[in-house]
Amino acid sequence: MSELLNYLVQNDENFRRARLPALYSDFRSQRTLNPDGFAANVAAWKRGLSSAALAGHVPSKSPARNHFTIDLDGDALLRSLETKQFGRPLALGTVLQEAVTNGEIMPLQQFLKATESIYHKSWASLPWAVVSWGLRQVGIGGPGDTLPKGQFVVLHNLEVVAKAFSEATVDRTSPFERTFSKTHFQRTFIEGLLEKQQQLSEVDLEILVKFLSRDKNVLITDGNTVKIRSSQAAEHNTAIITEEDLAIASLKELMEDLTRQTELLSRRIDELNVAAQDAVRRKNRVAALAALKSKKLAETNLSRRHATLSQLEDVAAKIQQAADNIQLVKVMQSSTVALRNLNAQVGGADKVDEVIDNLREQMGEVDEVGNIIAEAGPAATVDEAEVDDEFEAMLAEERKKEEEAERIKKEAQQEKEAEDTRRKLAELDKLAPLPSHIQEGSRPLTPVAATANELVEAHINNG
Repeated sequence: MSELLNYLVQNDENFRRARLPALYSDFRSQRTLNPDGFAANVAAWKRGLSSAALAGHVPSKSPARNHFTIDLDGDALLRSLETKQFGRPLALGTVLQEAVTNGEIMPLQQFLKATESIYHKSWASLPWAVVSWGLRQVGIGGPGDTLPKGQFVVLHNLEVVAKAFSEATVDRTSPFERTFSKTHFQRTFIEGLLEKQQQLSEVDLEILVKFLSRDKNVLITDGNTVKIRSSQAAEHNTAIITEEDLAIASLKELMEDLTRQTELLSRRIDELNVAAQDAVRRKNRVAALAALKSKKLAETNLSRRHATLSQLEDVAAKIQQAADNIQLVKVMQSSTVALRNLNAQVGGADKVDEVIDNLREQMGEVDEVGNIIAEAGPAATVDEAEVDDEFEAMLAEERKKEEEAERIKKEAQQEKEAEDTRRKLAELDKLAPLPSHIQEGSRPLTPVAATANELVEAHINNG
């Protein structure tokens, strides 16, 4: 199983093995006999080839895999889809014809040379005769079901990567961050826009820049300099690369080159240091001196590169500061205009004083009318003596309630004490009398006896 077919079977549910017989069959007759089945097969092939191209599994004649194009020169695509069981897909030409007709793929050169947006006028809106003639020119729609020739751009893949590009550059707000030379732009965005750390090819980047500048209005380019549009530029539809943009692009590219040179020189110095140490261990004086001399020259060049890079970084910082100042001044100007308009609507300080005075005057009139109405109505009088008498009656009733509660509490306490006394006397009555030969005072009183005497005395006194 080829790389392309293995990818489709493993990653696309439409290419499960149970569906392969239908997809590899000549289903062109289903266009009229079974339109739903025809549409399902065509859609499965288009989605499968699009996703495989974006993942880099479609065969290409160029060494680098292109992710936005399908190369249909020769029969490489058919051979990559061929299986021992089903052979080659018999209706693949019809699938590609549908894709071209619907504007889902288009010839590469036509895409690059178009001056108007590809969305300006859809191919599907053209009369069928014109479409048929155009398809025949690229090898589609003639006798049989042969594949077209050439490279075709897959627009769906461009849409996917364009969205990823917008998300990756949303934080680039300053002009310095949004401006690149063509080379620097390619180095910056060759990675990070595709999944699984894949890289865009040079053809992919050329197609992407054309798509983002012409069709998505995201980039501005003159062929050598690329600038990401700001929101203000997009609103005013300004598509000009200025002298400032050219200077920024050149400065950034030079800084990147110097950074790369410093990295190379640093590695070179490390390698020469290792070589010198190895020569010393081998007692090779000539090789050691040569390595050290080369190391010194590299260190000198590295120091110069770092000094130059530091100066360029200072210049870049000043440019960014100046750009920020421009934005600040623009914001202050717009704020001044807004405040002027608002103050004009207010009418100035004199107008505000007049409004306040009128407001106070009207509020005074309202108070005056209220006072007149209050004086004209019956006066509400209160008899202070009646209030005092009612208050004294309430106090007397409250004192009566408190005295009654205290009396009930006292009676309950006395009842409890009497009950305790009766209980203790009953316990004393149960005690046996003392023998007659034991005289009172002949023995010491126990605590129980003393308590009994006290209770008896208390009972007699209370009785």
